[in-house]
Amino acid sequence: MEKAALRGEPSYVWREGQQRRLEMIAAAAQDRLHGTVLDNGCGVGMYVEHLALFGGEVVGMEYELERAAKAHQTSPNILSAAGEHLPFPDNTFDLMLSHEVLEHVQDDRQAVREMVRTLRPKGRLALFVPNRGYPFETHGIYWRQRYRFGNIPLVNYLPRKLRDRLAPHVRVYSRGDLEKLFAGLPVRILQRTVIFGAYDNIIARFPGPGRRLRGLLQALERTPLRGLGLSHFWVVEKADR
Repeated sequence: MEKAALRGEPSYVWREGQQRRLEMIAAAAQDRLHGTVLDNGCGVGMYVEHLALFGGEVVGMEYELERAAKAHQTSPNILSAAGEHLPFPDNTFDLMLSHEVLEHVQDDRQAVREMVRTLRPKGRLALFVPNRGYPFETHGIYWRQRYRFGNIPLVNYLPRKLRDRLAPHVRVYSRGDLEKLFAGLPVRILQRTVIFGAYDNIIARFPGPGRRLRGLLQALERTPLRGLGLSHFWVVEKADR
């Protein structure tokens, strides 16, 4: 449970939510999917497996050795390293995925610098991070020095200092927070939006109501109410020097 709090829980089962995000990644990447691809923070390798189906050379990197070993059972190009010190030369990757990882690293600004450094000119980063506007903190909180697992309402709406005392193990981002992370780096932002989840767990228990809820919330992505969504999705391209 403590590891889940610090590092998050990776995807163990491929469902409609993961498939939807894969399609968003593919649309953003275009032909870069056929080049050299890094899943930066690959967990147990679910996205590595599915990205490899597009025909590129896909590398998975994971901080937790246990998860990296699990990913290696199905994908050959897996290594363990920290996001703040990527073990790759400059200008290596055509495409990089950072899927709900940045909020867990020790130094998110340094991790962003490393992602930009290792992208090739015109290479793209597909970035998913938790949105501060979402009404629930999905990573649990610490209360009276004990970790409380679950979706905790309204925590992210508290003043930042108080919110970070309750959830010191994970960051949450506003659009401005992300802009500061990329400020001064040789990139341009091609896409920035906020998306809702797929609510596969709810649908598994209550198929009809769950699908209606998903449809309603994902329809809000086309309105200003997308600011209440679960995750930011940004597509970032490295400048062509």
